[in-house]
Amino acid sequence: MADRGEEQDRTPPTATPSAAAPASPEPAPVPPARPLDAIDRDILRILQTDGRASIRSVAERVHVSRANAYARINRLVEDGVIRGFGARVDHERAGQGASAYITLKIVQNSWRTVREQLQALPGATHIALVSGDFDVLLLVHTPDNRALRELVLTRIQSIPEVLSTRTLLVFEETDLGPRPDRPAELA
Repeated sequence: MADRGEEQDRTPPTATPSAAAPASPEPAPVPPARPLDAIDRDILRILQTDGRASIRSVAERVHVSRANAYARINRLVEDGVIRGFGARVDHERAGQGASAYITLKIVQNSWRTVREQLQALPGATHIALVSGDFDVLLLVHTPDNRALRELVLTRIQSIPEVLSTRTLLVFEETDLGPRPDRPAELA
């Protein structure tokens, strides 16, 4: 097939942006991932650093054909190793000036119900079931402290399975995404 330029030579069409995918209460079963070799790990490192890298660029950097790079990326998506492609956002510049980690204690065995309700919250960007003094860790970004207060006091604390919350304001964030100076991340 003739090369039509970088715009048509992007990541596989089967990979959809994570932000565009609708949230579902239970993820679809994913087949077990096949073992990754050094080329797969190099591809992952490249795409983590630059999710917009073209297939051609990835192929050149890992020294395989474009068809091979395309097939490998598709396999990584199908195996659930790559969960999606997205942008790292500066939340403050995007109008989300207040950020907080919210810890929740929840009723035992209510994780799935609580997770579904938390996923529907505006500004929720990360939800984790954890061990320790609390059960759930939630990261939220809101326009301001008034919206944050409304989210916590009205929306989260009204969830029947939520027993208590604690809000930790974020004063400054640093994204520790993959960087070329940290080569051992996927080794």
